[in-house]
Amino acid sequence: MLKSQKMRSVAVEMDALKMGMGWTSEDLDKPQIFLQSTWGDSHPGSAHLDKLVQAAESRLDRLGAKPAKYTTTDICDGIAQGHDGMNYSLLSREMIANMIEIQALATPFDGAMFICSCDKGVPAHLKAIARLDMPSVIFTGGLMKAGPDMLTLEQIGTYSAQLKRGEITEEAFKDKQHTACASCGACAFMGTAATMQVMCEALGMALPGTAVMPATLQEMEEEAQRTAEQLLAVINLDIKPSQIMTMKAFENAIMVHAAIAGSTNSLLHLPAVAHELGFEISPDLFDEIHRRIPYLANIRPSGFFPGQYFWYAGGVPAIMEEIKEFLHLDVMTVTGKTLGENLEDLKKNGFYERCKGYLKELGVERETVIRPKSNPIQQEGAIAILKGNLAPEGAVVKHSAVAQEMMEAILTARPFDSEEEAFEAVINKQIKPGDAVFIRYEGPRGSGMPEMFYTTEAIATDPELVSSIALITDGRYSGATRGPAIGHVSPEASEGGPIALVEEGDLIKVDIPNRTLEIIGIKGQEMMPDEIDNVLQERRKNWIKPEPKFKKGVLSLYTKSAVSPMKGAYME
Repeated sequence: MLKSQKMRSVAVEMDALKMGMGWTSEDLDKPQIFLQSTWGDSHPGSAHLDKLVQAAESRLDRLGAKPAKYTTTDICDGIAQGHDGMNYSLLSREMIANMIEIQALATPFDGAMFICSCDKGVPAHLKAIARLDMPSVIFTGGLMKAGPDMLTLEQIGTYSAQLKRGEITEEAFKDKQHTACASCGACAFMGTAATMQVMCEALGMALPGTAVMPATLQEMEEEAQRTAEQLLAVINLDIKPSQIMTMKAFENAIMVHAAIAGSTNSLLHLPAVAHELGFEISPDLFDEIHRRIPYLANIRPSGFFPGQYFWYAGGVPAIMEEIKEFLHLDVMTVTGKTLGENLEDLKKNGFYERCKGYLKELGVERETVIRPKSNPIQQEGAIAILKGNLAPEGAVVKHSAVAQEMMEAILTARPFDSEEEAFEAVINKQIKPGDAVFIRYEGPRGSGMPEMFYTTEAIATDPELVSSIALITDGRYSGATRGPAIGHVSPEASEGGPIALVEEGDLIKVDIPNRTLEIIGIKGQEMMPDEIDNVLQERRKNWIKPEPKFKKGVLSLYTKSAVSPMKGAYME
């Protein structure tokens, strides 16, 4: 007997209350489906999800199940940029997952379908799926259309920095602002939203070929219906997420992450999801996998094409075919089949021909969008984990976006205790070539770990700075970030990490090939490692832990309980 039916005799008011919503007695006898989405008028990535929810609902109804619609909408990192709203961004992942847990377990359900699109909504749903461990499927809401001349939202930061420097007019800037988001859907580049959609499919929790579809395609509703139908099969087979999201599945996802040059925020989200399943993913695993998997997807922000081209070129399945020799093809997926079986099925069911038809209309060859592994964009993936006396637990850099001149460099420290101060220094030309700009006290326990997007864009759009300085922070970066950005420095400053002890004029060595990030000198003079250690010990004696920035509300809870970024920044 299904769980929902067993509980009807325990919760004796349940039938009456459901019939008060207009349900029939026949509805009560059906399999009960938790239909959760991030639908809401919060941003383009969620505003269209009601149509996908309705499509899934209608298919479930026709197949004899009874869906109950719930929503916990998400905030938008783009809308939260530039003000204190960004402090709530990473925290929202935890709150959404918590609310889903409450909704799903306060009422008995037999299975769940999750519909989401964006930066925190997708990993929040994955966390909830892992925590609930009930038969589940996830369907992602796709990507928005690029604007005129392939304009995409991450370029607005570039134009904003140009406007502040007086390089373009207010009118030209407004034109870009008003045309960058040409439809609903997640942002049209391989930022965090698109990356996490890809991760859903790579983990085996979404149907093959459904991640990062263009949200404007009518096929989206058909795929939502197909996913809903598959959920009933998953329920009948009693396949649990813990049987799908195994360590081998996470390794597959990280391999795909390397091949697409995925967002650095995935190093926060994948470990947080794994934690819900009872195991850890170390940052060293990302580094090890990225060293051996080639980077293939020529998609912004690291590449040339807008995000919709990725799906037109075959999407996640096409990437997987290129790196097939590395993948664990025997892992179980929501299809009830293995990954290897899914890839073979896609070759037979016309998926690639369907995608290629769209690409042909654009006059673009598939190999220019998803490169063959014999001719990669670069031989290694995009991410490196750096360690040293500045980051004993590690730091993250997306080296595919770093100029060759900055792969190995010795720089002069310019520390700032907030992003606002650093941004003003960059815009006002107070930062010079050879500087290492530090933004600290912006980690999970410091301020909630906001993105440093505007400062990175100010640097990336300054030809004098983009190839001559580094930006180093215990905060995080947008999935759209380009340029010499090193983030997630751990331990963070508010916990007394070495980044809190850096002073003006210290010499900082960045060595990406050798994966090191170190303080090697004081006041411009290089010193031996033991001498550096002695200086840092003396500075630590004078360091005073700052007062908590937030003394009430959810940010107070988060900044007291968040773990290290290198573990996933989840709440303990």
